[in-house]
Amino acid sequence: MNELRDAWQTISHYLGIPLFHLGDAAITTFALIKLAVFVLVAFWISKIARAAMRRMMSARSTQQATIYTLDRLLAYTIVTIGVFVGLSALGIDFTTFAVVAGALGVGIGLGLQPLIANFVSGVILLLDRSIKVSDYIELESGVMGQVKTINMRTTMITTNDNVDILIPNSEFTTGRVVNWTLGEEATRLHIPFGVAYGTDKEVVRAAALEAAERVPSDMAYLPDRKPQVWFVAFGDSSLDFELLIWLGPSNLRRPTAVKAAYLWEIHSALERHGIEVPFPQRDLHLKSLFGLTAVEARTFLATREHGS
Repeated sequence: MNELRDAWQTISHYLGIPLFHLGDAAITTFALIKLAVFVLVAFWISKIARAAMRRMMSARSTQQATIYTLDRLLAYTIVTIGVFVGLSALGIDFTTFAVVAGALGVGIGLGLQPLIANFVSGVILLLDRSIKVSDYIELESGVMGQVKTINMRTTMITTNDNVDILIPNSEFTTGRVVNWTLGEEATRLHIPFGVAYGTDKEVVRAAALEAAERVPSDMAYLPDRKPQVWFVAFGDSSLDFELLIWLGPSNLRRPTAVKAAYLWEIHSALERHGIEVPFPQRDLHLKSLFGLTAVEARTFLATREHGS
């Protein structure tokens, strides 16, 4: 027993040696262990509280995006409280954190700005809820995908090619983001195509609408919103049309595949109706040739043609 007591006293002595001072509080190894225990307990309480919250919200048929947001905020709040309680238990005077805040400000200026910006942006995303888990979004860079997780620093989206991409949270708050599923889940898709000049417009309309009816059922337009065909422009080489279709939430997450299916059927329908899809054409108007006038140039070329 004496040996155990002596060993414990020795260990206590070394654990109680001050490593540094924070204000009037001496920070020892034992104090750091105590702080770690408080943080671990906070994580444990957070896990239990989040599980209880998820069960309660699921019983009320709450949306998964709302449950996810509350889960993240509850975790951040409990862990933060645990850290501050642990620091208080160490006898730290929080007025001394003015010094820490000053040091942190220097650190931010030296390179922590992106980290802090992403953290704050993540909290804004969770509170603002303009972007939620399961939303289908398109970034200003052209990346498109479904939101899987919103973390402290990054948001993970999964593309239609099943590629997971980590996007810094600040990109969502400073750049342009298209949320295809933010409001009403029905969205209209414009599918452009062109036909040769001289084609009957009514035949083009009938062919495009026929194509819309032949698209596979899993990519079909919403039955209560019929497709439309718009004549939109006189192109350089074609009459330009657009087939407009309304898509439901399942097809909003694969716009490229849906557009490809409709273009496939449009081309097939145009072939069945004998409608030509034109190649680019250019008319060359000859104004002069080696200093000759237009009439003299045409006469010269005609003479050369008959002579050959």
